[in-house]
Amino acid sequence: MSVLRRIPVLAAGLAQVLAAAFGLALTWSLAGTLEPGLLRGLALSLQCVVAFAFTLLFRLPSWWLWIAVLFPLALQVGLSLDNLPAWPFGIAFVALALVFSNTARERVPLYLTNRATAEALAALMTEKKATRFIDLGSGLGGVVRALDGGGRIARGVETAPLSWLVSWCLSKLSGRGTILRQDLWSTDLSQEDIVYAFLSPEPMPELWEKARREMKTGSHLVSNSFAVPGVEPDEVWELSDRRRTHLFIYAIKRDQEA
Repeated sequence: MSVLRRIPVLAAGLAQVLAAAFGLALTWSLAGTLEPGLLRGLALSLQCVVAFAFTLLFRLPSWWLWIAVLFPLALQVGLSLDNLPAWPFGIAFVALALVFSNTARERVPLYLTNRATAEALAALMTEKKATRFIDLGSGLGGVVRALDGGGRIARGVETAPLSWLVSWCLSKLSGRGTILRQDLWSTDLSQEDIVYAFLSPEPMPELWEKARREMKTGSHLVSNSFAVPGVEPDEVWELSDRRRTHLFIYAIKRDQEA
């Protein structure tokens, strides 16, 4: 089970395979007793329900529940369309791979920081007299561009190829911020005043350990929406945006304990 949690895409695939087995069993057992269309509908419904159940059993993050249900439906729609060219699917697959290629390994989907959060981070930097900022998993780089300048140095690191390319180009065109194609786990945090992350619950314990090892005394780790399990934040900022964003702020101290 631990292997499945470390590699969510493997668990999601296994859930679909097991669900398909249930659907095939239903089809074989009721073949000849129901109309083919009705039987296919029942088998598809069963696959969605069973895939959802196994996804819950494997304790995957909540967005995988949507995938568990929508994947069989999308596949059925694709198979039911006659003479549909293959190239749109190829292009879509390549685009998704370029944007989400790091999701399976790092267990982090693409989250985008909104303007209200960027403004709150700017206020936090002013309050803490911080001049250096880094966004771990910077996506399209919006927060980096928003914070760079005015005496602040903002950088972002991103590994997904397309996200990095888009954010790098936008940074160069605007002349704001620096975007590095670099894994967040290999990024040196020792010189940063504010380290910002909008990741997922999965990597937060490991990120906290990295922050404790590398960040200097008086610097701050800021996590959007996902608290570090078992660690009390020094501050929690609740924003007034539509999603009611919470920023969990952890001050780094020399004698910090796990």
